[in-house]
Order: sequence, then C-alpha cells, then structure tokens
Amino acid sequence: MIQDIHPGLLLLDRMDDWAEPDVLHSFAWDELLCRQTGIDGIPVLHLWRHPSGFVMGPRDSRLPEAALASKELERLGLSVAVRNSGGAAVPLDPGVVNISLILPLQGSASVRFNDDFQLMYELIAAALDGFGARVDKGEISGAYCPGDYDLSIDGLKFCGIAQRRLSRSYIIQAFVNAGGSGAERGRLVRQFYDTAAGSSGTDLSYPLVEAGTMASLEELVDGLWPDPARMFAEAAADAAFGSGRGHAVFPAVRMPASSAIRELAHSLRGRYPIGRRP
Repeated sequence: MIQDIHPGLLLLDRMDDWAEPDVLHSFAWDELLCRQTGIDGIPVLHLWRHPSGFVMGPRDSRLPEAALASKELERLGLSVAVRNSGGAAVPLDPGVVNISLILPLQGSASVRFNDDFQLMYELIAAALDGFGARVDKGEISGAYCPGDYDLSIDGLKFCGIAQRRLSRSYIIQAFVNAGGSGAERGRLVRQFYDTAAGSSGTDLSYPLVEAGTMASLEELVDGLWPDPARMFAEAAADAAFGSGRGHAVFPAVRMPASSAIRELAHSLRGRYPIGRRP
C-alpha cells in the first residue's frame, strides 16, 4: 500500500536493538533519518522498541510536579524524557511496537495533517486485517495520549499517533500496545499525572486517565501468539510493502553514525527539560 504511494520505501527494523538505555536514542534516530529523507527523498519505515521507558509531551513536562513524577519513574528503572513530536505521556516496554513512517514533503498534499494520521491508520488497519480485527479511529475518553486518531478495537485503545515536521520531510509516529497489559500501562500513566499535577491538579489541563480504557493487541486479537510484538511488526511491514513482495532493507551506508545519534539524544534532552529538578 505505502510503496505504491512512496516508491523506494526502506525498512529499518530495530525491534531487537536494546544497546542504548536512553529512551531518546530512537527519537534521535528518527530525527536524523528524517533529515536525510529531506535531502534524498527516500522514505523509511522504522520499527523499534525500548525495554523500559516513559516519554511525555511538552505540556506534560510543564506540570507543577513533573520533575518529581519523573524521578519516581526513574526509581522504577524507567528512562524518562520529553519527546519532540507532541502528544502526551506514553510508557514504552518490550510489548510496545513503535512505528515511524518517515516521508518527504511533496507539495500541497503533504501539508494536511489529518491525511498523515489517516495514512498511519490505514497501515495499522491493514496489518491487523489478516487477523480478522476491525480497527476504529476516534478519541477514546479516559485513554492516555488522547487524540482524534486514537486507534481502538471494541472500544479499547491500543494505539496513539503523533507527528514531527521538518522543512522538507516529516515523521508519523505511532505507539502500538502489541503485548502485555494495557491496563497496567494505563495505571502507570495515571500515577504519573497524579504526582505531576501536584495539589492544584483539578485546575490543570491534562489527560484524566482511566486504566480500563487501554488494552493490548494480545488482549484484543486472536492469533498474535507467542510473540505479539514481533508478529504485529512483521504484519505492519507486509502491509507497507505488500505481502509477498519482500522488504527493501535499510542499507548500512545510510545508517547515521553512532556518535551523531548519541550527541543528538543528549541535545534533545537539554532542549526539552522536565520542569525544575528537585
């Protein structure tokens, strides 16, 4: 499907790359890949996971006790940071598949934000069609990282979408709760907001998370066993390239330098601080 619209799509599969503990490492990958796509026009499908992370949106980071809430998460062993693609708080673990669709800006069709969200929705819906699942879109009240393009099955959210735009290219990012417990992730996000809002919580604007509104594909879809994250990722790649066509693997010569990725991750952490550290 995607290949027909964007010829030359490359697949970068980093699903099992656990080398860097910093949750911003993969966001730095996205940023550098997006810059390169802006130069050469080659689109990329980047699939990745993080073993134990928590990313918040810029608005979350400005809550009165965001720094305290961040410290609490870090004590649980999570790498905590603010992402540069908007949205709100999302926990990451091996059951969460992150899809980054990195595309060149191509005329007026590329400036309509909803078209980009629709493209990701169609990709994920196509990936799950083979499992007999019907994916709905529309905000799910009580879900974390809420938005018009919440993706759900039977009224339970399993995916959220955000985007990041540069001058000549852009990234559509989706987190997909493939395995594990959606409710447990919901409780973690609720705990974060309860702390971050402080004593003035009722006067602030932030997601009022209800754990029971979230689920994972493992909980919602038959057939995603024994490895729901890997099985979903493979289905997403097949949907992007067309089943049976094979995947154009990302060439080593196009890989960003490890030093550049680390330097950018460090820069992003400084650029998007989390409140005032206690």
